[in-house]
Amino acid sequence: MSSPTQGLQLTSTVRDNGTLEVVVTSQTLVEPAPDEVVIEVHASPLNPSDIGLLFGPADMQKVTAMSGQHGIQAPVPERAMRAMAGRMNQAMPVGNEGAGLVVAAGSSDAAQALLGKTVTVLAGGMYAQYRLVKAAQCVVLPAGATPAQGASCFVNPLTALGFVETMKHEGHRALVHTAAASNLGQMLNKICQADGIEIVNIVRKPAQADLLKSLGARYVCDSSAPTFMEDLIAAMIATGATLGFDATGGGTLANQILTAMEAALNRQATTYSRYGSPVKKQVYLYGNLDLRPTEITRSYGMAWGIGGWLVFPYLDQLGEEKNNALRQRVMDELTTTFASHYANEISLSEAVDLAQIAIYNERATATKFLINPSKG
Repeated sequence: MSSPTQGLQLTSTVRDNGTLEVVVTSQTLVEPAPDEVVIEVHASPLNPSDIGLLFGPADMQKVTAMSGQHGIQAPVPERAMRAMAGRMNQAMPVGNEGAGLVVAAGSSDAAQALLGKTVTVLAGGMYAQYRLVKAAQCVVLPAGATPAQGASCFVNPLTALGFVETMKHEGHRALVHTAAASNLGQMLNKICQADGIEIVNIVRKPAQADLLKSLGARYVCDSSAPTFMEDLIAAMIATGATLGFDATGGGTLANQILTAMEAALNRQATTYSRYGSPVKKQVYLYGNLDLRPTEITRSYGMAWGIGGWLVFPYLDQLGEEKNNALRQRVMDELTTTFASHYANEISLSEAVDLAQIAIYNERATATKFLINPSKG
């Protein structure tokens, strides 16, 4: 099978004049090297981390369509331009992960063995009709699995499994998760139920609470409810959770989690200490759904911590054997524990449609989109 030479891809560029440009542009492929394959990409998720690169710090309230091509532009605030120095005037391909059909392969046995197979890959630049990658990066999907089912095999599943590994390694017995009705949150609940781990879920709407409860979640706290803090403290007492993972990042939610943890520990304390509970309480910020500064009041004693957490640097610490075991679990439970759900499937051109951007850029539960670069 001959290798395709032309296709389309989505790129994001921050210009030195303070303008973001996201455009569908042409791509030219070279022949695959002996150890490479060409994937015709059929599915790639729009994760918050992808949207973060796609739009960067641009003011998307002022986004406009570009005349004469499939693309949009938006102003980048002056205060954010310094942080963009490393990507200035570079047309950056976007899309961390995805799945599709291997349509051409290099001469090595490993590459040739993938020809005609449906594979998933974490390679970057997956918002493209074709992607040239190393054969060793590809994971063949289980028989019968579709590209849509295999598109999100890495970021969300390994993040959820990474949370559990962090909990075990740091000596906690239960955990807290925010934005918990998301695809990732649903996966995490299934993992915890299967592994006998207690989890406290924080959501923003009653419908999200109902969804998680229908999936068997025991402890669900709605931050919009007037009883939120009392509900959260009660869940902390019931589970003993002292570790949290916060997808929002900004605002007061991490502070509320630490406050509830301390309150739960104090209600069960037999002695008083002016330094608060000696039990370490930890919240990791792993997302930026709320772009405000993180607010903390330090009203939870002295044994606490807030830090950042990123999935792949964390997994690098676990070693090859553990990583292989986690990835094998994802493949084994691809259509059950790690099933992803999408609100819409869009083409590359639709990804720069203003109406579609208004929906998926909300990064809200139940608005996760799937890009199919081969669509249309």
